[in-house]
Amino acid sequence: MSSRIEQLIDELEEYIESCKPKFMSNSEIIVNKDEIDELLRELRMKTPDEIKRYQKIISNKEAILNDARAKAEALINETNIKTNELISEHEIMQQAYAQANEVVTMASKQAQEILDKATIEANELRMQAARYTEEQLAGLENIILSSIQSASNHYENLLGSLNQYKEVIQSNRQALQPMEDLEEISANTAGSNNSINVI
Repeated sequence: MSSRIEQLIDELEEYIESCKPKFMSNSEIIVNKDEIDELLRELRMKTPDEIKRYQKIISNKEAILNDARAKAEALINETNIKTNELISEHEIMQQAYAQANEVVTMASKQAQEILDKATIEANELRMQAARYTEEQLAGLENIILSSIQSASNHYENLLGSLNQYKEVIQSNRQALQPMEDLEEISANTAGSNNSINVI
């Protein structure tokens, strides 16, 4: 929709086009002073109102633009805040993952160290147990060997004693032969004294 000023300018142009040209001139025309004064006066009267309306529109336009800029800035700020929050959350998650991995690594390392230490201690205990068992078995073997040797010595002594007893017994048996043997022995060995050994 055109403004009144634009309409007045159009009417002014139409009026000029409708005027008759001046005799013998291509650029000059004959105008009715009253009509053109009326058009110009109305144009002057309408111009301030139109300018105010345009200024208001421009002002509103500026206000709209300022409001749009403010909303855009607020949206940008909110977006930046959200982005920073997401970045912070992402960094926190990364830190959490890093810390979790570090904890897992440390736990694995400690578990391996504990396992290695336990293995070493178990090996040492096994070696100590083997040494102790070897010492005990060696001591037991020495005791058995000593016992065998002692028993062997006692057995030999017992055999010697038994042999001695056997010889005494045999001697005593010989001394207790039947009387005829004794008489014969007595006759043959007159004047000799026989004695019996006592165990």
